[in-house]
Amino acid sequence: MRGTRLAEKYPHPMDEPGTSEAAWRGWPALREFPALHLAGVTSAVVIAPHPGDEVLAVGGVIAMLAEVGARLRVVAVSDEDSPRPGPAATRSAQWRLAEEYQALRTLEADEAETVRLGMVGGEVRDRAEELEDLLVRVCGGFDLCLAPWEGDRHPDHEAVAAAARVAAEAAGASLLSYPVWMWHWAAPGDPRVPWDRLHRIVLPEEARRAKANAISCFTSRNGPSGRAADGALTLPPEKVAHFTRDAETVFR
Repeated sequence: MRGTRLAEKYPHPMDEPGTSEAAWRGWPALREFPALHLAGVTSAVVIAPHPGDEVLAVGGVIAMLAEVGARLRVVAVSDEDSPRPGPAATRSAQWRLAEEYQALRTLEADEAETVRLGMVGGEVRDRAEELEDLLVRVCGGFDLCLAPWEGDRHPDHEAVAAAARVAAEAAGASLLSYPVWMWHWAAPGDPRVPWDRLHRIVLPEEARRAKANAISCFTSRNGPSGRAADGALTLPPEKVAHFTRDAETVFR
């Protein structure tokens, strides 16, 4: 389907203080969403707007699928999360891709096929039609497609989500949509979130531990060098905390 309506322009969701992980963990409903089981999944394509988004949101699922020998393909739509051309941007993109490879190895998913679409972060929705065509091709032959949630309030995430929905339908793959920014801008019980579609995938201890180790691979974002111009970490502990739970969440 062409002409999918994408997100309007709005401030970056991290511009607001955000909801603490303590607030989420104190919400009883978070532990009561229906459980979703992955039995029978033999192949999955995991689509990330930026390298590492998939590790944060569904790294445990990747580890679980790798453990049972599922065929995996991991797709990074963009190589950078902001359009800063030049040598520094190239080095940053290469560093982040190297970190993602290391994270996948840590998840025991080093045999996963990795695909780079090479788009520029922040400009993905300007190439929506091209993105649909590319994702239709990369989703072909897979049982399951894991992609960002269409309501995540980040323009790249929403553009990728819209294209992935079209691609999954064309490929005959089941679609599960993972939130990333939602945990920051939303609040428990937030009416903007379709909670009736949310499901939990409970992580075995081994998968949870592997995911924590994989997240630690992103030193360009959560280590001493991972700081923005104002000195703030680009992947601060308060954001990482949302992805250290004993279950991952997806929309069906």
